[in-house]
Amino acid sequence: MEKLKFKVNYEKCTQTLNFFANKAGGRINKMKALKLVFFADRYHIRKFGRLLTNDNYVAMEHGPVPSKTKDIAESNDYLDDIIKKYSQGFVDSANNRALCSKNEVDESVFSESDLEALNFAWDTFGNFDQFELRDITHNYPEWYKFKDKLSNGSCYTMDLLDFLKDPKDDYDKCFELTEDGKKEVKEHLLELAHIESLWSRNAGCSA
Repeated sequence: MEKLKFKVNYEKCTQTLNFFANKAGGRINKMKALKLVFFADRYHIRKFGRLLTNDNYVAMEHGPVPSKTKDIAESNDYLDDIIKKYSQGFVDSANNRALCSKNEVDESVFSESDLEALNFAWDTFGNFDQFELRDITHNYPEWYKFKDKLSNGSCYTMDLLDFLKDPKDDYDKCFELTEDGKKEVKEHLLELAHIESLWSRNAGCSA
């Protein structure tokens, strides 16, 4: 089965980073911010049936990474001019390791459920540093399945359906789901992906 993929919301990606930078007092380690985004997305997809950011996740040596959000955090050359201009109005990525907030969070891009997920991630994991968060994320099945393949610089596309699986031991599941609940969310995600693929195909035909 082809892995699920949705249109990334770069405004939400930017504002999630800005949210966590603000929560940290205006400045946050980039790796820590990206891991908090992962936990917010994991919570949201399990409880509400969609990612908060709609980002594409890859497994890398230091854990799961939301790829477009990483590009924004690094203000790298993969970004088009519109996204770069927007993101640079809210976050400063000039420092190699730290991300600084430049403006208040534009909460208008978020739904109530988005804000719930962001606050969950901060309240549950915000007290850990980036290395502790890296080690915690290594216990989640969506990353762990690639553990033996990963080396410096390598990455693998993660399956969003694996976010519905539970982590090892007593790690926080980021919202408890019954087996029936997992099936319902899976069906919902597959339906959303189908609708989006049809929309993208039709948009391409009309262009």
